[in-house]
Parts: sequence; structure tokens; C-alpha cells
Amino acid sequence: MAEEMNNTSGRVLWFIAGAAVGAALALLYAPAPGGETRRRISQKAGEGRSVIAESGREILDRGRELYEKGRHIADEAADLFERGRKLVEGEPARQENT
Repeated sequence: MAEEMNNTSGRVLWFIAGAAVGAALALLYAPAPGGETRRRISQKAGEGRSVIAESGREILDRGRELYEKGRHIADEAADLFERGRKLVEGEPARQENT
């Protein structure tokens, strides 16, 4: 699942980078004065930075969610393991309602 998320996020970032490069090239070859072209490139670069920053925040938030879920599952597995160990050793296992 984590590999799938990394693969998807990588594709999104490459798509955004490709779109930014394509937009920059289109502006360079468009018939417009130099100052206007530079202004457009600067504007598009700023928009690209914003999109990439937002995507990064979303990926970071999703990573945190997945980390917490994994941590919870690991804690539950450790508890089950401990309860099983106690049963095998003959100790009474404590009952929890989770």
C-alpha cells in the first residue's frame, strides 16, 4: 500500500513537472515581447510551486495517517502476541474490550 502511494505521488509530481516545462516552452515560442514572456514564465513558475507545495502537504498528511494506522495495528498485534504467550505459558490473559 505504501509502495502504491509512493508510485502515485511520484507520477503526480512528474506530471506537474512536465506540465510546467511544457508551459514554459510554449511561452518561449509564443510571439510575445520578452518582458511579457518573462512575466508569464515567472507567474507560471509561481503557480507550479503552489501546486507542488499543496501536493506535498497532501502526501505528507496521507503519510501521517498511514503511519498512525500502522502503529495502531502493530500495537494490537503486540497485545495479541502477548496474550497468546500468556495463554501458552498458562498465565491468565486479561480481557480487553477494544
